Amino acid sequence: MNKVPMTVHGEQALRQELDQLKGVERPQVIAAIAEAREHGDLKENAEYHAAREQQGFIEGRIQEIEGKLSNAQVIDVAKMPKNGKVIFGVTVELLNLETDEEVSYRIVGEDEASIKDGKISVTSPIARALIGKSEGDVVNVRTPGGDVEYEISSVEHL
Repeated sequence: MNKVPMTVHGEQALRQELDQLKGVERPQVIAAIAEAREHGDLKENAEYHAAREQQGFIEGRIQEIEGKLSNAQVIDVAKMPKNGKVIFGVTVELLNLETDEEVSYRIVGEDEASIKDGKISVTSPIARALIGKSEGDVVNVRTPGGDVEYEISSVEHL
């Protein structure tokens, strides 16, 4: 399977979630299942069925995270040369040339992307247009609403 790019922060967040699931939530749901079993008839035991459903969700999420981590290529942008080029993991300040509006995006892996947090996926149209460009370059980005021109104001390795 292909390696999936991930920032150091993204890897840490997944590992913390995995630790939480394995160390806290999994034991809690196992205890809830054991307690529900003690109540007798399992066919009509709503607590038992809810706990089993929760257990299935937790186990599925654990497998999903472990799969992502095993295929992750962790990239520490702070260790990369700071040459003003847009690469995976950098934070880019952009100036919309039509509206003079400034926006800031961090280019991250697909699992880390959150537009409200200013993080865009490396596979997004904006990121694909920016990768390889440098500070001062003007980039044309195709969006559903039409083409938008941005000037790259700064590239930060955080």
